[in-house]
Amino acid sequence: MKSLSPLSLLGFLVLLVGLAGVPLSAQQQPASQNPAAQSRPSTSPQSAQSQSSQIFVGKIAKSKGDLVFKDDAGTSYKLDNTDQAMPFVGKSVKITGTLDAPTNTIHVTNIEGPSS
Repeated sequence: MKSLSPLSLLGFLVLLVGLAGVPLSAQQQPASQNPAAQSRPSTSPQSAQSQSSQIFVGKIAKSKGDLVFKDDAGTSYKLDNTDQAMPFVGKSVKITGTLDAPTNTIHVTNIEGPSS
């Protein structure tokens, strides 16, 4: 049997190490082709947070010149649609929307005033 020179052995080891990474990256690629992952737009910051609508109860208030929503516990949230909230400043409301936790913003679907 023929023995390998140190240079050939080094080349063989580099090839093995390089090939060892191929199956790992090949396993990650099909996950990105998952149909469920394709249904969400990848450029949207909301894509990582595909959430269902929630209901938030509290008041619309002004804070530093901006409109915010304050829940009954006193936590303030930014609103993505202040035009829709403007008629409810100082009033109790029920907001339907989704919460973007990293930015503490409620993406408003609907705002309702106090029920009579």
